[in-house]
Amino acid sequence: MSTRFRALQHRNFKLFIGGQLISLIGTWMQTTAQLWLVYKMTGSAALLGVFGFANQVPILFLASIGGYVGDRYNRHFGVIATQAVSMLLAFVLAALTFAEAITVWELILIAFLVGIVNAFDVPIRQAFLVQMVVKEDLPNAIALNSSIFNGARVVGPAVAGFALAWKGPAWCFLLNGFSFLAVLAALLAMRIQKMAVKRPEGSPFQNFIQGFRFAMSDLPVRSALLLLSLLSLLGLQYSVFLPIFASDILHRGAKGFGLLMSAAGIGAVLGALYFAGRTSYKGLARWIAGTSLVCGAGLVLFSLSQVFWASVATLLFVGFAATVQMAATNTIVQSRVPDELRGRVMAVYATMFMGVQPVGSLIAGGIAKHIGAPHTLSVFGALVLVGSFVFLFLVVLPLRQHAATAPSAPA
Repeated sequence: MSTRFRALQHRNFKLFIGGQLISLIGTWMQTTAQLWLVYKMTGSAALLGVFGFANQVPILFLASIGGYVGDRYNRHFGVIATQAVSMLLAFVLAALTFAEAITVWELILIAFLVGIVNAFDVPIRQAFLVQMVVKEDLPNAIALNSSIFNGARVVGPAVAGFALAWKGPAWCFLLNGFSFLAVLAALLAMRIQKMAVKRPEGSPFQNFIQGFRFAMSDLPVRSALLLLSLLSLLGLQYSVFLPIFASDILHRGAKGFGLLMSAAGIGAVLGALYFAGRTSYKGLARWIAGTSLVCGAGLVLFSLSQVFWASVATLLFVGFAATVQMAATNTIVQSRVPDELRGRVMAVYATMFMGVQPVGSLIAGGIAKHIGAPHTLSVFGALVLVGSFVFLFLVVLPLRQHAATAPSAPA
């Protein structure tokens, strides 16, 4: 247990995790309520895709600026600023919903504004992790941060499901706004030592290109990021379709929707805690290949299931595998990047992981409009399987053969 939670010996990281847990529960409540409200107002799979696109597309275009800011300015203050703006947007959304003045386009607009904030928050926050722990504990901090994110993913949607059925979406948005007070208090209580960082020269775009060149020139980083991009583009779109599965296929309503979201979250927590317990980070490419294969197969099985509890069990495995793949990819990137490039390379990570999701949301919504959500998810799962096999045969097996012929090289 001391190995699994070793990053918590650092006071700043302990504060960060406590505040994040409360805040992220609220964030998942808001996300769940927004998806449900969009579908109930429109009944449109295509608009669910538009909503997902609006929420994620800013990362595709603005993460480079976020990474530039993270390498040039104080990361601690940067995270405080992004959390404060997110709190304000949650209160605006709650006020509009309580006043019954909310429309689907206002929901999409606020999702877009939250996406802009996240485009700065994600690369800055990922780069900020190294300032809260010693570098030796960074992989453990990454895994624990992921476990907190996904722990909130268990609780938030489940609470949102009951809150939606009992009080309605406005209360989900209001509680999310108040939840940001916890993370802001934790951030303000931290004592962060000043870190000498070589400030980048040139424009944000030039700096992003510099980070991109580093990521693409390193075989382990490049191959892991490309496979994660495929999972994000296609595989993770299942969450966009969950309102349709819960309402129209499994016939379980808002509570069922919350349970489906939570099932993936439980699997994700187990995956993150498993990864946090690792003391050796060799052989991560094999884990990335294996978990990606599990994700693809699980998505195909979920798309075919019409039994609620079978669907819940399948999403648990999908959540486990996807989280281990994400944590392993993040660890490979963070362990190989120099500190002066950390913010810019994490902007590349955010772009290739989160930035491609809006494109996938539009593709998913457009295809589902013609062939339905289950068939769309079957195709996406099959494509993830194909990408996993390509990664296995072109990256993992050659690395193993190289390790066999050169024992001193890392496996």
